[in-house]
Amino acid sequence: MSSSSKNSNERTVRIGGASGFWGDSSVGAPQLVASGHIDYLVFDYLAELTMSILAGARLKKPELGYATDFVSVAMKAVLKDVVAQGIRVVSNAGGVNPKGCADALAALAAEQGIALKIAVVSGDDVSPLLPELRKSQPPVRELQSGAALPERVLTANAYLGAQPIRAALDAGAQVVITGRCVDSAVTLGVLMHEFDWQPNEFDLLAAGSLAGHIIECGCQATGGLHTDWDTVPDWPNIGYPIVECSADGSFVVTKPADTGGKVTPAVVGEQMLYEIGDPAAYLLPDVVADFTQVRIEQAGEHRVRVHGARGRAPTASYKVSATHVEGFKTAAQLTIVGFDAVAKAKRTGEAILARTGALFSQQGFGPYSGTQLEVLGAESCYGPHARASQTREAVLRLAVTHPRKEALELFAREVAPAGTSWAPGTTGAGGGRASVSPSIRQYAFLLDKSLVEPAVSIDGERIGIPRRETPAAAQAARAVSAPAGATPTETAPASSPSPSPASDADRIEVPLLRLAWARSGDKGDTSNIGVIARHPALLPLLREQLTEARVADWLAHLVKGSVARHEVPGIDAFNFVCEQALGGGGMASLRNDPLGKGMGQILLAMPVRVPPALLALLG
Repeated sequence: MSSSSKNSNERTVRIGGASGFWGDSSVGAPQLVASGHIDYLVFDYLAELTMSILAGARLKKPELGYATDFVSVAMKAVLKDVVAQGIRVVSNAGGVNPKGCADALAALAAEQGIALKIAVVSGDDVSPLLPELRKSQPPVRELQSGAALPERVLTANAYLGAQPIRAALDAGAQVVITGRCVDSAVTLGVLMHEFDWQPNEFDLLAAGSLAGHIIECGCQATGGLHTDWDTVPDWPNIGYPIVECSADGSFVVTKPADTGGKVTPAVVGEQMLYEIGDPAAYLLPDVVADFTQVRIEQAGEHRVRVHGARGRAPTASYKVSATHVEGFKTAAQLTIVGFDAVAKAKRTGEAILARTGALFSQQGFGPYSGTQLEVLGAESCYGPHARASQTREAVLRLAVTHPRKEALELFAREVAPAGTSWAPGTTGAGGGRASVSPSIRQYAFLLDKSLVEPAVSIDGERIGIPRRETPAAAQAARAVSAPAGATPTETAPASSPSPSPASDADRIEVPLLRLAWARSGDKGDTSNIGVIARHPALLPLLREQLTEARVADWLAHLVKGSVARHEVPGIDAFNFVCEQALGGGGMASLRNDPLGKGMGQILLAMPVRVPPALLALLG
């Protein structure tokens, strides 16, 4: 039965998350549509780097600038079934050219003989405002570094919220295509439309945002990246997530029948903490969400119920993600085989950098602006915690930046000579000479919402968007809403005292992995690591031993800024927010792990001391 045919208070709206990024598997949309158990299909395609890639594509061909896979792969495979089943689609595949994306989809629909009502959400591109913003007082500053607005900006897009999507669905759109919006908005817009949630119902908006956050990364909600990866069955056929949402904001996370993966509170909890900062104040365009009291409970096989999100009024600003070019970058790899492979790889990398540095000096290029030498297979990312390696096969990875392209082209030519000049067993350069590309960096800043005008159009006709609150109204609402950003002390449950240090002599040392699940992610140059106790009784011990100081010390070889610990008592968890942790962030970083995907794994290797009785609770 269609969700729209049920009573408003009893209806369940079923939303399938078919894509977590541009490049996700093509199996998601067909699998979800074939299940016969979704009312909506949502896609998330955009990252900061994706926007700059799309901008470059549009410069070469004006009709491009969107995530082409959405039309040519995903929708081509399911469009007839989507229309036949009455499924509605929301996607941010529009990138920097949402109208171009809509035109391409309309052409596909015409080719398949299908009538399709497509809405376009635009207004996120704030590039025209940059000249005035450079003159503004106080001046625009980057959120993390405080740097001034760069002169040459490639893209500048505000993270829009769910209101334009809701307006498009209210107007009858079957497919909604947006440019840059916050990832969870594609789901929240659906729920605002279906349940008539209002812009000031902040608890409901927080709950809907959480539902969107859970499915915005595809299979990460169904066992992908799970700490206990070896317990997740049937990877090739892993199920994509479905949220079954109710009007009160609660929802059930599940997946299509007869698919791989698994849905448990631990899996969903890891995803809830993924890529957020303070869990008591997750800033979104429509709401400031508080996830600290969320409850996650098993509700059947591969069914997890989530409830308890709270919200308060949003801020008066949009976050803007801009990209700009700062010099050039390249990376090269060589494989070193045989005895002392790690030592040979290190010496080879040092020799390449020394030789090219001397050549740069001779030709007047100046020094590298950045270098990164890693030996993959030798636990380079673990720093001082790496185990002594006896590997007889290692991969040298060199990543470098320089203001001049010709300098890095010289570097690229000087990598292959290592195959005959230095270490025995040098091989693996068969991929060809490393290419040089512009070094694209993110620049994030805040922009007053009054300067941004989201727009919705269907078949060229502009659709009205309900007027949002003024900053003054939002401020008034905040004054009567839930208190802002509870501190770890405020959210810590009083019934969980720290264990007595007197029992330390009887404790057993184990890696944190034995006691907790963890997942890490990135926001610019910040990494967050969510840590969830495997049993509630372990939470006091983890609170005692996973202090901010100890985590900062364990990760000191990677994290150059502060480490803040936030408690999430609803799921017996902590979220560690690590500043200046990713070597400049995804696009700027020279690391092999620029997005911090491995930082949770590194933290799980930290030794903790636990009483045998507590360890026995885990079986």
